[in-house]
Amino acid sequence: MSLHGKRKEIYKYEAPWTVYAMNWSVRPDKRFRLALGSFVEEYNNKVQIVGLEEESSEFICRNTFDHPYPTTKIMWIPDTKGVYPDLLATSGDYLRIWRVSDTETRLECLLNNNKNSDFCAPLTSFDWNEVDPNLLGTSSIDTTCTIWGLETGQVLGRVNLVSGHVKTQLIAHDKEVYDIAFSRAGGGRDMFASVGADGSVRMFDLRHLEHSTIIYEDPQHHPLLRLCWNKQDPNYLATMAMDGMEVVILDVRVPCTPVARLNNHRACVNGIAWAPHSSCHICTAADDHQALIWDIQQMPRAIEDPILAYTAEGEINNVQWASTQPDWIAICYNNCLEILRV
Repeated sequence: MSLHGKRKEIYKYEAPWTVYAMNWSVRPDKRFRLALGSFVEEYNNKVQIVGLEEESSEFICRNTFDHPYPTTKIMWIPDTKGVYPDLLATSGDYLRIWRVSDTETRLECLLNNNKNSDFCAPLTSFDWNEVDPNLLGTSSIDTTCTIWGLETGQVLGRVNLVSGHVKTQLIAHDKEVYDIAFSRAGGGRDMFASVGADGSVRMFDLRHLEHSTIIYEDPQHHPLLRLCWNKQDPNYLATMAMDGMEVVILDVRVPCTPVARLNNHRACVNGIAWAPHSSCHICTAADDHQALIWDIQQMPRAIEDPILAYTAEGEINNVQWASTQPDWIAICYNNCLEILRV
């Protein structure tokens, strides 16, 4: 899809509800396709799949499906070659894998790790391994992370069935775990990190789960809500504290000492996205309506100001940088999705 002829810099979509979770599709044949999750404070929530129509330059909703509770995160399968089924995962009360077709989206499997209890510990986040898309990791308020193995089974008739099993579950933190992310270090399959209510960033290796490494602890022991690995240099990751106005950049080679603090936001930060194509650019988004892009290449010297700023019409809940279209960043605020050319 070539949008360069029109040179439009911003495209906007208005959903019928507040948008919280959001993710770009990575398939080469589905550019400018995103999934959006509603944030409605009741059981019945929705997920929409939207795409940009080349002719009209408008976003249209391709389909909508029901989701119990708001989605805490949505991710498309990290399949840049389009060799796997067209799958979408959501976290909430459980991890669900959905199969997307042009006309409908249907539940492929529900992954539940507490079979013996009526109680379910909600999932705060998850990550889908880019090197091995048969691996997913979830984080939960019950202090654990679970690594799931996915089987895309043999094709039966015209359907290849998808199922999943628990590879491992570990107590990751002393309190709730709020985010999990696989690292590209060491082959990109076995290393992951998590953050949580105890204010620590911890790193794990699937080959040696008997111990973890604490990379950082918040000085005030504030809960850490998000972590995000640099896409090009696996030594760097970014994190942020609950209600915090700054983003902390860490270097795993120098544990416990931030290499940079990005603190131009005037209200709490909600989202972090590293550039997919550059090791020194990162976007942060906050309740101050701002999405800021930073150039951090002069670290460890202080990073004073962002190089680009965009002001939205509301508090920005989420930001996603398109991995296969690095010119585009998506933000959501109120009931709106906007994609911005950078």
